[in-house]
Parts: sequence; structure tokens; C-alpha cells
Amino acid sequence: MTLKLRSISLREIQMPLLEPFRISSGTASLRRILLLETMDVDGVTAWSECVAGEKPYYSPETVDTAWLAIKQWIAPRVLNKPISSPSIIHQDLDTSLRGHRMAKAAVEMSIWGLTAERERVSLVSLIGGSRHKVATGISIGIQKTPQQLLEKIREALGKGYRKVKVKVQPGADLDYLESVRAALGQDAPLMADANSAYTTADFDHLTKFDQFNLMMIEQPLACDDLVRHADLQRQLTTPLCLDESITDVDRADDMLRLGSGRIVNIKAGRVGGLATAQAIHDRCASAGVPVWCGGMLESGIGRAYNVALASLPNFTLPGDISPSSRYWKQDIVSPEWTMDTAGLLTVPHESPGIGVAVDRDYVDSLTVRSEILTAD
Repeated sequence: MTLKLRSISLREIQMPLLEPFRISSGTASLRRILLLETMDVDGVTAWSECVAGEKPYYSPETVDTAWLAIKQWIAPRVLNKPISSPSIIHQDLDTSLRGHRMAKAAVEMSIWGLTAERERVSLVSLIGGSRHKVATGISIGIQKTPQQLLEKIREALGKGYRKVKVKVQPGADLDYLESVRAALGQDAPLMADANSAYTTADFDHLTKFDQFNLMMIEQPLACDDLVRHADLQRQLTTPLCLDESITDVDRADDMLRLGSGRIVNIKAGRVGGLATAQAIHDRCASAGVPVWCGGMLESGIGRAYNVALASLPNFTLPGDISPSSRYWKQDIVSPEWTMDTAGLLTVPHESPGIGVAVDRDYVDSLTVRSEILTAD
């Protein structure tokens, strides 16, 4: 079914986090979020979200660069153009337009959502998702003391989370993990995430993580460094998981060839959209490498796309798909995303579109700027 886009509406909303979220590269207390509402020529609409942050901590992209990229270069490639399938949009967006993957992903995913709305099917079924429940993990930012971290982890495990990701950095790592393991034992499902906080000078230090029986260590070294991750993985028994390093299928293939890691965190927003995320999923599945779905402090709109992605069969590890109440006093979707006491989140197989309705009035109240893009 061919569609044409009449307009793409850009909105920046600002949502305060329930508590500050600290990683090795910075702290977030207020989330600036870029939302897109895409409309086709028949008046059908769908929402999507750009995962770029306020500052270039995790990625070179930001809310402001994504807004510019969508307006100047990306939207003109899709507005009022015949689109035969959302699965091929990434090819058009990548031709002679380097980078800006988060901006591209926001547009690409909106077309997936719009296609699901037009065809009155769920986004889950449209991308071939098979799971009806997805296991949920939680990401805990860097804490001031090991005791504070332990309290956060105990609270998370008590709520049923299937995996606890502990953010680490030099000076807030070994002592923290040692304290947690001493209190909780070796079987608590823990992993560490460094967000590129370490270098090759830290290899001996990083090998000490093996004593903690972690599920994985995520992205300890630089985002563009697959070779040194491979060197480190050979010195570790703990699996390395790559996040920032995996930006497309070729990077995933490089990881597999070099042995740079044994697990991949897939974020559709990081890799340019759902089609590339699916391709990375398939490549890892063929190599027997498990994947999981990461999070970027998304609103309920972005989480809808994460849930659909995580329903694919090789997402065998709990993802960072926390319920709405983890980050927000009130989410912008209805129903809000919830998790049961077993740490499972229900996948909306039967609901057309992205599976949730957007609370437009609440979005309006949070909007600080907006712009409508058309082909005219």
C-alpha cells in the first residue's frame, strides 16, 4: 500500500524526570524530547520520538541538531513522495546523507507507525514480532555511595525487574559492585554499563570485574573502537556487550569477525530506525549472539517502538524497557506502560498502530516549540 506524507509536525516537549539520572558522561534531570506527528495525504497520523539528548554526551546528535537535520535534509526526502514500504526508507535517507541516525530514525519509525495505522494492524505484527510478553530490566544511574546503590538494587529486584544495569565509572565501580555482591550474593542478575568511561590503560582494572559474575559489561571503551574491545574481551571471561559501537549491520559484522563482544544492545534510534535494527537482530541471530533492547529515557511514544522491537525472537535478554512510572510522574500516552510483578511487560499485539494513544492535551501543555513541515 503506497502512502504519501502531507506533513511532519515537530514538537519539543520538556518532561522532568522523577529523579536525576547520572551516567559517566553527564546527569539528566529534565528530558527535552523531540516528538514527530506524521500525517499522510488521507489525514491518517502517527507519532514517533527522536531519542537524541539535550547535549552530545551519548551521541554527537542532540535535540537541536536533529530538529535542523529533519527540517533541512530528511523531511524533504519523504514529504509528498510515494512510499511503497517503510522497510526501504532508510536506503533513501542514507543516500548522500551521512550520519544523523537519530534524526533519520525518528522519521523512519514514524512511517512504520503510520503504515500500521493505515493498515489497521499493530506495529508489532507489522515488523514480525512474536513475543506476547517481554522481560524488563532497569538501569540505575551512578550513586553517591555503595549503600545507596544497594538500596536502589534491592528496591528494583523487589519490584520484579529481571536485570539490573549498574552505571559505572572509574572511582565508582569495584567497591560498589563488591558491596552489592556481598549483600545480594552471586545470583542477582546484575550487569555494568560504562558508557565508554575506560581506556586501554584500565585493562588490568577491568579484568577485576570478572569476580562479580556479571551478565555483561557494556561499552567500557570508546564508541568507535572495535579493535581494543576485542583485545579486552580476550582477557575477560565476562561477556562484553556493545552499544554505542554498533551503528549499523556492518559494525555488527565487524564485531563478530573481530570478537569485540558477545552481546549487542540494539536501539532503533541509535542505528537509524527499525529496518536497520531488525537487520542487526537477524545478523546476530544467525551468529548465535543474543541481543536486548536498550533505552534512552524515552516517553511512552518512544517506548512503544522499543516494545515492538523487543518482541522479535532474538531479544532473549531483558531490555531497558521500564514502565512509565520508572521515570515520569505522568506519561504522555494512554494506557501508560506497566510491568507485572514477574518483571514482564505486555506486548500490544491486537492494538492498531503503536499500541497506545497519545494524550494530546498533555503534550500541548508540555510543548515549548513546534513547527509543521510540508512539501510546499
